[in-house]
Amino acid sequence: MFNAARSVEARSLEINPLVLTKTGEFVAADCRITIDDYAVARHPELGIEIAREFDHPPTALERVAYAVEQSDHRGTFYFAQLATAAPKDSKGLVGFHGAGGGGSMMSMDAIVNAGFTIANFTDTSGNPSASKVYRAARIILAQPDLVGYFGSGSGVASQEQYWSAYGLAKAFWELDLDIPAVIRLGGNTEDRAVDILHRMSKLLRSPVEGYRKTDTPATIATRFAELVENSGGKKWKPRIPRAPHFIKDSAVVSLPVKNGSVWIDTNQWPQIRGAVETHSGGLIIDREGVPEPSLADEEFATKDSELLACDVECRLSGIEGFYLELDIPGLNELIEGVQ
Repeated sequence: MFNAARSVEARSLEINPLVLTKTGEFVAADCRITIDDYAVARHPELGIEIAREFDHPPTALERVAYAVEQSDHRGTFYFAQLATAAPKDSKGLVGFHGAGGGGSMMSMDAIVNAGFTIANFTDTSGNPSASKVYRAARIILAQPDLVGYFGSGSGVASQEQYWSAYGLAKAFWELDLDIPAVIRLGGNTEDRAVDILHRMSKLLRSPVEGYRKTDTPATIATRFAELVENSGGKKWKPRIPRAPHFIKDSAVVSLPVKNGSVWIDTNQWPQIRGAVETHSGGLIIDREGVPEPSLADEEFATKDSELLACDVECRLSGIEGFYLELDIPGLNELIEGVQ
């Protein structure tokens, strides 16, 4: 057993039950091997598609999510689908977005105790990039028939919460969110995070409410139930994200970033230059009337989260002409297949 476990870098190998036959032979009637997640890539012979301990074959959406995690190692992103339909006695399916294992479990208990069925488990923690949180939200909202979006984690995270708020705000705007969302972002800069969500809520068709670590999961679950009831039973329909029309114009500058592109309308550049330079923290500047990165291309490409924040702040200020496009390979095709 030791040699078998070592050969595949297993964390554990269990034979249970071990059967003694009538002929006196011992036979392993069942066996379970748990492979270390980080060792899976070194053992293609095992045929493990996703290094996750699922109790089911990976779904198409889980495959998309895992590809996102593998392409961006800033923080963690875990996504697992749990239910595709709510029982008759349930108040409906909920898209769940946690941050931190223990706090996420407590928050899941709170929303279940409020009478809802959890469609998925998602965790973005370990100081994730705003781009990763954005993609996580997009993937959660690729699930049909959700009655709301519930985000709540540990409440004591050391990560800067405003990055998560920016990622959520961008996803909610692009998808024109029309179901209620309650988000608890406890930890560093939580006041700034709540303010971002509050401002974005004014641009959406359904309420988005932000809460702090002093607001318990049970309290916000109760508030979530009230918002869902007030929505009149509306259910979410997955959709392709909206994008500004100017990105198809010839008078546009495209700047590559990690798994995406920044688009700037040069016709509007004279009017939006000051705002873009400010909100991007000087990452984009004017050179002879043309927007250009202030950093070398390779370094600029890593600033996708800062540019996402610029995208959101421009949107909140009513400024057109700047847009960050972030790729999620396979997601739009999956949504189009469901519609």
